[in-house]
Amino acid sequence: MRQLSPTAHHLHQLFQENDFQLHTHLSTLAGIHTIYHTLHRLNLTEDVGHNGHSTGTDCLRLMQTHVTLIYHSLYITLYHSISHNVFLSACCSRAMPPRKKRRPTAGDDLSAKKSRQDSVFRKHEAPQIREEETFSSKRCLEWFYEYAVCDDVVGPEGMEKFCEDIGVEPENVVMLVLAWKLDAQSMGYFTLQEWLKGMGSLQCDSTERLRNSLDYLRSVLNNTSNFKLIYRYAFDFAREKDQRSLDLNTAKCMLGLLLGKTWSLFPVFNQFLEQSKYKVINKDQWCNVLEFSRTINLELSNYDEDGAWPVLLDEFVEWYKEREMS
Repeated sequence: MRQLSPTAHHLHQLFQENDFQLHTHLSTLAGIHTIYHTLHRLNLTEDVGHNGHSTGTDCLRLMQTHVTLIYHSLYITLYHSISHNVFLSACCSRAMPPRKKRRPTAGDDLSAKKSRQDSVFRKHEAPQIREEETFSSKRCLEWFYEYAVCDDVVGPEGMEKFCEDIGVEPENVVMLVLAWKLDAQSMGYFTLQEWLKGMGSLQCDSTERLRNSLDYLRSVLNNTSNFKLIYRYAFDFAREKDQRSLDLNTAKCMLGLLLGKTWSLFPVFNQFLEQSKYKVINKDQWCNVLEFSRTINLELSNYDEDGAWPVLLDEFVEWYKEREMS
């Protein structure tokens, strides 16, 4: 359907409104015209009563006079309405003159060409952006095989290259957080299943994406609950799978990684471990060291020797107090 311009549309509305008024005036005029001629046909004459006064005929004559005045007034209004409609009709015919076709110029051709090129560019650009922003299992798989040599496992050599690519040292705590996210079962190894599941949860399918996620991985340690989960995970992650305990050297390294920067007594505790008789740390001892670091003050004054602490920590407190006294 052809669309009218605002001006033509306004005139069209005025025309409809005046057309309605015109029909109303015509209907009213026709009714009054009938009354007028009915009264005229009665040919009323003055009829005087016995008392010399005018009868009800005077009222009818007065009514005839009023009807006549209304008739002529409405006739004049009708005349102006018809004239106004003729004017509006003329305006509508001139409001939308036929448009002449403008011959395209060289500038129009260039603009049209550019518009088509922009449209094609946007058409191809949008899917590309969406594809880059969406995690791709295929890209993640290809990324995995950049480091896996055989048996669908990233081994020590691949892990070293992987750390180099993402700009992180292998002994950095962020690698432990990443291993936790992947739920890796053995230190220094990532299986294909662990890689796809963990990287999928992180929405990382490339080196660049993982680099951009390193700050997030570091921030995970700031959450107390997450830190405790990672701390407990670290024990099973680092121990030999045929052993129930963690050898002392590995335990010291992992404790330094997790508590070295947050527990002020760690250097002293590390010294105690080095001179102690212990060769391994079991899981109960491991978990209690974290609880000890969080609840016992630097002077160890709130340590309860009769509490449920393991013997390892009883001996540490005794050793520490003797050392301070000497």
